[in-house]
Amino acid sequence: MTAAAGEAAQERDIAALARGGRTNFFGFLLRLLARIPFLFIASRLYGASALGRFASALVMVEFAGMIATLGQKRGLAQRLAAGDEHPANAVADAFLLGTLIALSASALIYAFPASMYPKCNFGLSDHLLVLAVWPLALGDLALAALAYRFDVATTVRARAVVEPWVLSIAAGALFFIAVPDDWWLAALLHPGAGLPIAYVLSTYAATGVALVALYRAYGMPKRWRLNPLRLHGLAMANLPLALADAVEWGTRKLDVFVLRFFVGEAPLGIYYFAQQFASLPQKLKTSFEPVLGPVITRNVRERNYGAIARQVCQVGFWITAAQAGIALALAIPGAGLMGLGGPDFVIGTASLMFLLAAEVVAATAVVSEAALVYLARYRNLVVSLFTIVLQAILTIGGIRLVTLLGLGARWQIAAAAAALMVTLASASLLKSVLLARLLGERINNWRWSLAWAAIPAVAVGLVAKFTLPEWAEILLGMPAILAVYVWIIWHKGFGPEDRMLFRKTLPEPAP
Repeated sequence: MTAAAGEAAQERDIAALARGGRTNFFGFLLRLLARIPFLFIASRLYGASALGRFASALVMVEFAGMIATLGQKRGLAQRLAAGDEHPANAVADAFLLGTLIALSASALIYAFPASMYPKCNFGLSDHLLVLAVWPLALGDLALAALAYRFDVATTVRARAVVEPWVLSIAAGALFFIAVPDDWWLAALLHPGAGLPIAYVLSTYAATGVALVALYRAYGMPKRWRLNPLRLHGLAMANLPLALADAVEWGTRKLDVFVLRFFVGEAPLGIYYFAQQFASLPQKLKTSFEPVLGPVITRNVRERNYGAIARQVCQVGFWITAAQAGIALALAIPGAGLMGLGGPDFVIGTASLMFLLAAEVVAATAVVSEAALVYLARYRNLVVSLFTIVLQAILTIGGIRLVTLLGLGARWQIAAAAAALMVTLASASLLKSVLLARLLGERINNWRWSLAWAAIPAVAVGLVAKFTLPEWAEILLGMPAILAVYVWIIWHKGFGPEDRMLFRKTLPEPAP
């Protein structure tokens, strides 16, 4: 490949990443608009205890759904890039393997409901959450296959429009259906039943959107045959990726998993409420992963390590810049946001701030891991295992410490959030250093323009906080914080390649 051709290929790669990132930015805004109604409905209608019970069960269900993909969200990109078979056949193998694991995991969880509800406070309807495992797995695989062809719009439609709006509408409607105690379905539809049923409906709706788009993009398999040996080989090949996914996912959910043993359902519901706001910036970086995977896969095959470093740093800065601005806009009026759930939810404000900070410091780890899973998957796994053990120690130790000090639930959930922040910062440092050594290139997402943009944005936020009523702080203060931050980042922090993220006309990605 000539130098000119190499430059053109790199420009197309950055363009593809920019196109996916821009699409997902609008997806983030849609997700924000859809998430707030659900949180308001869940907290105001169902209450903190029902929300905590729902969060406790969701940990196991989402874990099972993630395990069922068996690392194929990233492994599928490698198979499709190899081009050794019809693309739809590779997707069919992934679906079959995911289905077998999902059904097995669902049966296991159903047989042991205490894994979802350690407090043993559950009804028949709460068991229905296991029905979401299979569509969760297939939806993730379908969206990963579509992202390989740079179709990120379907992810936005499925995850940022259909899923949250179906969840919100169904939760609101089911609350009024489930309330009557004398109804013959009272055993199934108790007052808290709307949340698990609404979640199941939302997963099937989102997966249906993904499967329709997948059929249009890939068609039906051609001369595909069931081959147990091929499935076994596929499972073994993807096992390291599956373990890495499990560990990375574990760092996001270990806090909830641990808290459900140490605090009551109501504090857990408050923590989950804060986590839902904090996880909104997380969607920005996870949305880049399917697009970043195919680009890195090709450059790994061509041993173009300089291009990988450039792409990792570029995407890392985009994610960090976006997350920092969003974190400031959500953290400064944090008490008002938590108050949307009711007066009892305000005790989760400190947790919200720690969780938002955690998302900012985690960006480097995520983009570094996107390359490490292809370059040094076992070493990446060792680092991931170390970080999740660190998080377990910090989380349990922090909760026990604040308990010994006689502090209440407010500081117990804050300790769990702080442990997550420290863990993700450690993971970012370790994984960026490892990737830099492998590539022989510097890996760093930080630019001083982030600080110059944050300082005046914080000043604007504090003025709004201490001069405006709470409703105006949210409706006027949050946009003002973002406006100041974005203006400075655009004029002082973004170069030509950074502005590509917002360019309407971009080079088409390489076929």
